[in-house]
Amino acid sequence: MRVLNLLLPMAFLTAAQLAHAEILPEAQVGIKIPLTKKPTTRPMTVAHIPVFKRYYIADGGLAPMGGEGEVAYSKSEVHAYDEEGKYVNSSRPGYDNRSLYYNPNTAKLETVTYNISSDVGFSPNSGIFSIDLAENGDLKNSSADILGFNPAFGDSATMPSYNPETNQYYAKQERGNKVWVVDPKSREKIREIALDLTAAGAEHHDVSDHFIGYSGVKGQELVLLDVDHKAVLIFDLNGRYAGRSELPKDLKLRAQNHFNGTGYANDMLFVYHEPEGEFGTYYGFKVLK
Repeated sequence: MRVLNLLLPMAFLTAAQLAHAEILPEAQVGIKIPLTKKPTTRPMTVAHIPVFKRYYIADGGLAPMGGEGEVAYSKSEVHAYDEEGKYVNSSRPGYDNRSLYYNPNTAKLETVTYNISSDVGFSPNSGIFSIDLAENGDLKNSSADILGFNPAFGDSATMPSYNPETNQYYAKQERGNKVWVVDPKSREKIREIALDLTAAGAEHHDVSDHFIGYSGVKGQELVLLDVDHKAVLIFDLNGRYAGRSELPKDLKLRAQNHFNGTGYANDMLFVYHEPEGEFGTYYGFKVLK
């Protein structure tokens, strides 16, 4: 995986270039990925690795299970697609995925599982893991441990976003406007962000319940899907409302969009559009210029 190490300076250069950005009044479609393989469970989230020119889509929703004397693992899969939206391959590393992201600090594709906090009791194969890739970026079935359960993440279904500059996570808490800032070295949240949803003209039941994206853009770091109003809301790291980008009004979002099918990768917010195509389609929307 030596080629991935080249991405480290590239990633931080990109972050430095994103010091200022304009919020696009209307979101622009950057990519469409029609799912050509039936999801094993619910399409959960999206990651991107530039050097491989690959997108990785993680399913989630099947708890790890095993028979007597067997290792417990989830049947949820991860799927690779190229930058043209064409299917490449799939793997079953064994996790109930909630977040998937490329970590330039470790040069690894990493997943955060359901119930990383043990909020609903201990469950096997919960935590943060790296998913192994072949030299060409194809997915492998093998993986490695990074971090075990940590109560600092809060709600069991949170889909944390990762900030590689600070090595922190932003874990949205359900049924509210709170985002917990997590340092993986700490067993307690290090800060709580209260999103000003009132200024954005939204209520907590309008927006994504478990996910908030991290853009890396100063003053516009947090990206939140407003399902009911078909918009993308932008906030800074203090929760101050910075603006909005409108999604196409003919986008047919469903109740499940409140709980999964979102992600932020390659400078785009991803939204799962279930009615389109045989197995649904992921849209990548550019909301910051």
